Amino acid sequence: MPDCRRALSYLASLFFLFAFWWFLATIINNPGLPGPLPSLQSLVEVWWPDLARHLCISTYRVLGSLALALITGVPLGLLAGRHPVLDSFLAPLVYLLYPVPKVALLPVAMVLLGIGDATRMLVIYLVIVNQILITTRDAARQIPPQLLLSVASLGAGKISLYRQVIIPACLPEIITAGRISLGSAISVLFISETIAGNSGVGYFILDGLFRADFGAMFAGIMAMAGMGLVLYMMLNLVEYLLCPWQRQ
Repeated sequence: MPDCRRALSYLASLFFLFAFWWFLATIINNPGLPGPLPSLQSLVEVWWPDLARHLCISTYRVLGSLALALITGVPLGLLAGRHPVLDSFLAPLVYLLYPVPKVALLPVAMVLLGIGDATRMLVIYLVIVNQILITTRDAARQIPPQLLLSVASLGAGKISLYRQVIIPACLPEIITAGRISLGSAISVLFISETIAGNSGVGYFILDGLFRADFGAMFAGIMAMAGMGLVLYMMLNLVEYLLCPWQRQ
């Protein structure tokens, strides 16, 4: 029953979104804002192989950047949260670098790495790694010391404490950080693909704009939104499988 309710809520939200989109397109009556039905028709027309290829490239860039940010940000966050000395060193670096607009470093990355995937993934990584690191560190800080002492009194070593207590306790917050970072990653992805690029959904959307093919442009927007939705649902599935105590 909960799964049926969730599916119905998704369908209701989708219906509302398309109805509101249709209402705006009808009121504005401008070719730059086609309605949902013409956009869906354009999506079917341009999907294979052109848009599908760009979507695969964009998905690879987002997943690669997110994986790299998790691989580096989570361990550093766990260690900083449990070791004040390391945190006292990392925290000033994070707070100094976090406000810097990482997208502004895109031209520098292009000069150093060229205009390939590595440049775009690096910029996305720089944007989201701090979000993951800070969230993980704060989650590790909030673990009650009594819990760790009680497990240690049973003979658990440092590795066992991390594996059996600290990581499971922080896992829901880490996945939440992944969700938040996913939205940031897709936003930065769009910007990076519209600058000196020839691949990716961002490039496809901008190319449709330059050609005044607004149907193709909105097809790309819908494809990018669909990519974000699927990746978000994948993170929900990961949480469902790895955090059974979070299930409702």
